[in-house]
Amino acid sequence: MDLTLQDTEERVPADVKEAVRGRLLREFASGAEAPGAGELEGRVEEELLAGGYLWPRRVVRALAGELSDELFGLGPLEKLMRDPEISEIMVNGPDSVYVEKEGRLQQVDLSLGDGPRVLELVRRIIGPLNLRLDETSPMVDARLPDGSRLNAVIPPLSLNGPTVTIRRFRKRPFTVEELVEMGTLTPEIASFIRKAVAHRANIIISGGTSSGKTTLLNMLSSFIPEEERLITIEDAAELRIEHAHVVSLESRPANIEGRGEVTVRDLVRNALRMRPDRIIVGEVRGAEALDMLQAMNTGHPGSLSTAHANSPRDLLSRLETMVLMSNIDLDLSAIRRQIGSALDLIVHTERKADGRRALGRIISVSCTPDDDYDIEYLYESTPVQAAAGSDKARGGTS
Repeated sequence: MDLTLQDTEERVPADVKEAVRGRLLREFASGAEAPGAGELEGRVEEELLAGGYLWPRRVVRALAGELSDELFGLGPLEKLMRDPEISEIMVNGPDSVYVEKEGRLQQVDLSLGDGPRVLELVRRIIGPLNLRLDETSPMVDARLPDGSRLNAVIPPLSLNGPTVTIRRFRKRPFTVEELVEMGTLTPEIASFIRKAVAHRANIIISGGTSSGKTTLLNMLSSFIPEEERLITIEDAAELRIEHAHVVSLESRPANIEGRGEVTVRDLVRNALRMRPDRIIVGEVRGAEALDMLQAMNTGHPGSLSTAHANSPRDLLSRLETMVLMSNIDLDLSAIRRQIGSALDLIVHTERKADGRRALGRIISVSCTPDDDYDIEYLYESTPVQAAAGSDKARGGTS
């Protein structure tokens, strides 16, 4: 066989790379165990030699790394996944990739080939998770092995082609000292929240998308005494609870036949039978709000959760709506009594124009004899006139 010795500066041509990729993909798609780095490098060299090419070792190593990312990882996205400063990756189409880095969105010069290649990549990742992505199931939400959360939407729902969003999470949660240094909260507020958690206040963290709710919830959980038993409940696991005694539960969607679904509400009810000292719900967004409030009211003080809302007042209105979704026959006055007696504090997070996350407000909540909310603003980073002092808000919407 004639061998062609390639120049050390030359990259492997696309057609040669594609031929090697195709052969290795067929080999490892058969269910064979993924090889180690050295073994894969040897296989790539064998394929190149079989095609009559002899490349320097460093070029073979680089090609093996690239193919390893594509065959067993997220392809070209893997280099973004290795950047610890990237918190979100957004694929709006094969040639439109954005990232969130240091709180700001920016486009990156990266091509994923074409729509079928993107779809193949996602299917290969979710295959071992027993999930599917096709015309009958055009949306998927999955947790990757490193804890990142992947969401994908394909045509006909997505007009841009396969659209992928990956939310990444810090392997180690931020400490209170780090959040103070970053300006997320002040030392005085950190001390206040620490005391509130230690005294078993029921707290919900509200805020908009990507405003730092989960980061703050992780920090609050670090204030819980080590001797207590925690049950965490999430729709998709995101929390990084550093605690000696924690049991983590995650909801499950229905299978292809439409059976086997386990909702967050199911898990909240079950958690009450698991002897928890505190229940931590990663996010309330539906009927489980009623069960969580009842747990707060019936022997599980000190419970924590988050919810999407633009302000603390909006959160109270959202909680009312979520309780109504439970199909329990409660009038609005009874719902407000539940909320007012269950909640102690609402901690509201905000995302500033420069991308920085910060704690914006803390309010205390109680219920008046005529079923209003009695709201007291304990802290505001930017005070507003309407929020001065104690404020009674009918339904929290005024």
